[in-house]
Amino acid sequence: MGRYNRAVVLDQIQLADGISRVEIAQLTGLTPQTVSGIVRRLLDEGIVREDGASRVASGGKPRTTLRLNADAGSAVGLHFDPVQLTCAIVDLTGRPLVVKKRPTPTDTDPSDVVAAMAELVGEVLAEDVVPRSRVLGLGLATPGPIDQELGTIVAPPQLSHWDRVPLRRMLSEATRLPVTLDNDATAAAIGERWSGAGKGVANFAYFFFGTGVGGGLVLNHQVYRGGSLNAGEFGHSSVLSDGPQCYCGNRGCLEGLVNPPAIVAEVHRRLAAQPEDSSVLSRLFAEDPASVDHATIRLAAAAGDSVAAAVTDEAAERVASVAVSIANFIDVDLIVLGGHGIQHLESRYVDIVASALATRPLARHIRTVQVKSSPLGTDGAVVGSAALVLHATYSPQLSALLAH
Repeated sequence: MGRYNRAVVLDQIQLADGISRVEIAQLTGLTPQTVSGIVRRLLDEGIVREDGASRVASGGKPRTTLRLNADAGSAVGLHFDPVQLTCAIVDLTGRPLVVKKRPTPTDTDPSDVVAAMAELVGEVLAEDVVPRSRVLGLGLATPGPIDQELGTIVAPPQLSHWDRVPLRRMLSEATRLPVTLDNDATAAAIGERWSGAGKGVANFAYFFFGTGVGGGLVLNHQVYRGGSLNAGEFGHSSVLSDGPQCYCGNRGCLEGLVNPPAIVAEVHRRLAAQPEDSSVLSRLFAEDPASVDHATIRLAAAAGDSVAAAVTDEAAERVASVAVSIANFIDVDLIVLGGHGIQHLESRYVDIVASALATRPLARHIRTVQVKSSPLGTDGAVVGSAALVLHATYSPQLSALLAH
């Protein structure tokens, strides 16, 4: 209970942009004496600092403001995408200090990929932006499904030869760091809770757009993982009953309709079916269809190309349908959209999803679910992977309390 109360107090300090001891007691229900004792220990450990400013209480004496000490600790984050590895060091506030990227080895043999991961982690640590003694651990965000108890990746669809790979153990042995493992979308959601759009929000859902489409849930300030610890597979909501067969067994899954290959295929189909016009995208397609890739389409849609914009808006409408279902099923306060898959198109997605959430959920007359793009941008998953370590170390884990 003492450790849990300590985490509760620290969580309030981390979530607030400056907070007093009295306010912590009011928000948590802990006694002022308990809060003062915990804060004193946190100050002695250097995790929390008094910033020297005082806040004048209404009709009372000034209150000292407490803030998290960003330099007290750090974590390494590693995002494993089938196409790219991204590694970062973040401070205690979740701010990236160093970010490095490299292509994922093409043969995707687990031992080769782990060797590349360890080398990238070594390069990041070699920057010496923080002392190694202040590195709390390594967070790894990876495609799922994941067996959390064993730390293994279980047959991820885009890594066909990976079956029950003990990635947590392999990476820990290669880096000599304790490794915290989670799927990339849940990691990104934890990053949003720690330092992004979800900071301080009790209930929110996060859509992660990368090579595929994933999701994460925070309910009552707790990360929700479900019975097998793989909750949040928003990409496998069926949005088109007669749509293409998905590898998961369903038809018309969101992921299969809005992931990068699907977007590219649909844009190519429309460009091929129409007479060549003066648009940049049409000319590129006529010269070399392969040049019209997902990055080019995103930029074209952002610039107002009619074909690229129409396909993007259609994809966003499908995302909106799933977002409405989430609002009806779970009654979240906020939906966050992020990941490199919607880079340059965040505002189009936000506008379309927000419009649907203002007009379609059953509880819309009581309150409207907010929609925001992730302020962490394309670094959401790697910041989230580092936040896995910070969250596990410092945030109150209700499940751990109940287990005891």
